[in-house]
Amino acid sequence: MSITIMEAEEQEGHPHMAMFMVLGHLQLYEILNMSGVCKSLLDAVNSDILLWHRLIVESPLNSKLTDESLLKITSKADGRLKTLALMNCIHITDQGLLRVVEQNPYIKELHIPACTSITPEGILKVVEALSRRSNCLTNLSINGIYNLQKEHYHMLVLNLRKNLTLETEQTQPPFYYHIQFEHNVVLASNLRLDYDEKMQQPVYYHKRSSVSSFEQGENRRIIDLEICPKCVEVRMVYDCPKVDCCKRKECKGCIFCIPRCENCGGCVGSEEPEEGACGDILCLECWLQVPKCNFCNKPYCKQHTDWWCTSTDSSLLCRVCDENSHGYTYTDVL
Repeated sequence: MSITIMEAEEQEGHPHMAMFMVLGHLQLYEILNMSGVCKSLLDAVNSDILLWHRLIVESPLNSKLTDESLLKITSKADGRLKTLALMNCIHITDQGLLRVVEQNPYIKELHIPACTSITPEGILKVVEALSRRSNCLTNLSINGIYNLQKEHYHMLVLNLRKNLTLETEQTQPPFYYHIQFEHNVVLASNLRLDYDEKMQQPVYYHKRSSVSSFEQGENRRIIDLEICPKCVEVRMVYDCPKVDCCKRKECKGCIFCIPRCENCGGCVGSEEPEEGACGDILCLECWLQVPKCNFCNKPYCKQHTDWWCTSTDSSLLCRVCDENSHGYTYTDVL
C-alpha cells in the first residue's frame, strides 16, 4: 500500500524547526529538493518570499533549466527579484529572459555568463526594459555571450550609466537640490568618480569562475566586460595581482593578449611559462610549489587537482602517464 507525503508526515510528525532555519543558507537546487520532502517544508519554501529575492542557478541545475522552468521559479519572488545569476544556463533564450525581467522590474544584479543561447540583441532589450521601468540595474555580467561587438558594449554602458545617475540622485539629501548649478556640477563629478571607481575594481584571472567570490560581491564591476587596451576587442580584461610586478600598468589585458597563471592569475612572461599536465599555464613560482607527476614531472593546476591518479606505490600520476602504464585511455572508460 502506497503512502502519500502528507500521510507520512502525519505518521512521523513535523520536521524539526532547524530544518526551516537552514532554508535561507541552501543553494537553489537544494531548496527545490527540500520542498519535496514534506508538506510543511513545501509550504515554507513557497511562502517565504525572501528565499526568492536572490536566485543563483549553477551546476547541476543549470544544464536542465529551460525558459518555462525559469519563469516558474522566478514567479515565486512575486515581482521582487533583486539578483538573478544564471551560470552557464545554455537553454535560456532571449524570450525567456525577457519574460522574467518583465515580471521582475526591480532586478539590480543580472549575471548571465556563458548563457550561449542569449544574443547581444536580447541583452540590449533586457537592459533597456529594466532601465525604462525601474532604473534599478547596476551590475551586469555577460562574459561568454557570442558576437558581442563594441556597439553593443557602448549601448549597455550608456544604459547602466543612466541607472547610476538616478541612483546617485536618489541618495542625495533634500537640501542638495536647492542649488541647481552646484548640484549638477557635483552630481556629474560624483557620478564620474563612482563609475570610474566601480570600473577600476581589479578582476583577477584565477578568480574568474569562483561562485563564492560572486556570492560575496568581491571585485564587482558595473559590467564585467571591457575593451582590451591591447587588441581593442570587447573581452574580459584582467589585472595582475603580483605585488612586485614592475609592469603593472602594462600587464593589463585579455587572456589572448597576456598569458596568465592558472593558479595565481599573474602575468606570465615569454621566458617562464610552464605547462601543466592539464594543458594550463603556470608561472614558475607556482609550478615549483605544487606536486608533480612521478613520471613526466608535470603538475595540475588548482582547477584540475581531482585529476590525479595513484600508482601501486602511492606515487602521483597524471592521467596521460596513468593511461600509458595501463594501456587504455580515459575516453575509452567513459
